Amino acid sequence: MTSAFASCLLEWYQKNRRILPWREDPSPYHVFLSEFMLQQTRVDTVLSYYDRFLDRYPSFEALSHAKEEDVMLLWQGLGYYSRARNLLKAAKMVMDEYGGSLPSEEKELKKLPGVGDYMAKAIRGIALGLPSVAVDGNLLRVYARLNALPIDVDVPSSKKACEEYFGSRMENPSAFNQALMDLGELVCMPSGMPKCEGCPFENLCKSRAEGTQLSYPLPKKKPVLQHIRLAVLLIFDGKSIAIRKRADKGLLASLYEFPNLEGTWDENTLQEAVPTLRNVRHAGMCKHRFSHIEWTMDVFLCDGTLEDALVVPISEIGEIYSMPTAFRKTMKYL
Repeated sequence: MTSAFASCLLEWYQKNRRILPWREDPSPYHVFLSEFMLQQTRVDTVLSYYDRFLDRYPSFEALSHAKEEDVMLLWQGLGYYSRARNLLKAAKMVMDEYGGSLPSEEKELKKLPGVGDYMAKAIRGIALGLPSVAVDGNLLRVYARLNALPIDVDVPSSKKACEEYFGSRMENPSAFNQALMDLGELVCMPSGMPKCEGCPFENLCKSRAEGTQLSYPLPKKKPVLQHIRLAVLLIFDGKSIAIRKRADKGLLASLYEFPNLEGTWDENTLQEAVPTLRNVRHAGMCKHRFSHIEWTMDVFLCDGTLEDALVVPISEIGEIYSMPTAFRKTMKYL
């Protein structure tokens, strides 16, 4: 028998749910792919990437045979590139160790590269229909406001209490989880006043009754932003440009970049540091923000050569050679 809580939530969901492609055809592979893409990325950003990726790799089997460079090209611009590498590794593992089907046990799902606690629970609940609550920041906010609890969302006990609260009220795990996701995204939003008049729990919510919605949960501590200055070298002859591959570990691992040096440089100091460069001139500046890092990039146009660089047709940047948004921004100065 469906609980009043679940009934109220699921009825709201049927009327207000977002129409998303992985929901309209919720196979385990589709949900798995969407969860990888949605980590720290907005839904509207993911949509076009999801469709293109699915056209190229429609199944675990198809993806398991892909080359990493091809996967990175499709992922280009979506950011957090380790997700793409882990997705490919996970697909190979699903085929090699699980016979092409996702395991149903949480501990087995968490053995797949890139699958943590949240994703394992989301896959179990949404894709496999098993009783599992996917707790993220959105759900913790809904929980805190419903119960007027000044919780710290980074404390494990808060997550456990939230999971128990919704788990005890769960019916139809797939729809229930997605309904809570939409509630946090569309109604009980992180910025500004929540749209309480559209909430199925308007009369149940303690913070709504008190008028204290914005007091819950406790504000998160803002991470310290690290500022890095780079000189980016566009060694360009009109048709071809010099690129190189980044290290296989760390930020933007294994992607291509334009040669660059950390620090503050000008034309004279660059010419002294890299004698093989000629006609160095400062073209302008770009900024790019990662989660906890901000790059300020001085862009220099140059002639000459670099020993460790690969010279490629400029038309192949982004087509053959995957390059992150941070460096592609500098191409406006060519």
